[in-house]
Amino acid sequence: MQHPAVPDLSHTHTRPIHWVATATALAGVVALSSVLQPDAATAAQTAAPKTKSAPAHIAPPDPSAVAFPLECGPVEAVVQKKASGDLDGDGRPETVAVVHCDAPMGTPPDGVYVLTRDPDGGKPRVVATLVKPGERRTVTDFSVRGGAVHATLLGYSAADVPSCCPDVTDDVKWRWDNGTFVRVTPSQARTV
Repeated sequence: MQHPAVPDLSHTHTRPIHWVATATALAGVVALSSVLQPDAATAAQTAAPKTKSAPAHIAPPDPSAVAFPLECGPVEAVVQKKASGDLDGDGRPETVAVVHCDAPMGTPPDGVYVLTRDPDGGKPRVVATLVKPGERRTVTDFSVRGGAVHATLLGYSAADVPSCCPDVTDDVKWRWDNGTFVRVTPSQARTV
């Protein structure tokens, strides 16, 4: 009887029980890894922009307590979006509000307003208008981060473009600089 050069491995064919055993072992490893977590990271963080931290008891201005400079006729002004942060580095949070008239039909244009309080914590008030409703803009993406206001504005390339169909998109950013909000991103309007 001759022996082949390669041994007979017919006993090594996988059977369903092999797959069950492998799946069970893998499930055990996953379960064990969810219980055993690594220590907290200790890497140094990069320094954030220097602003005074606000005392915990100072709440950002509430837009519902403000009369916005917006003519809505018989309907009310509605705060569509809001975000807060310390934009001027004074240690007190400001609130940025996206506001429009609560029109029953269509898409009314948005206004973007910055609100603050007096140092004594008085009633909130509008201190800056970043987008006027007369500009016929609608705000989509909107946030306050890194000491700046970020927004995506939808608008129109011409006065005869229907209000239903904005055809220009503009990503913008405003930052506090020498006592005023300055648009720090150039207009990069693109056609939609």
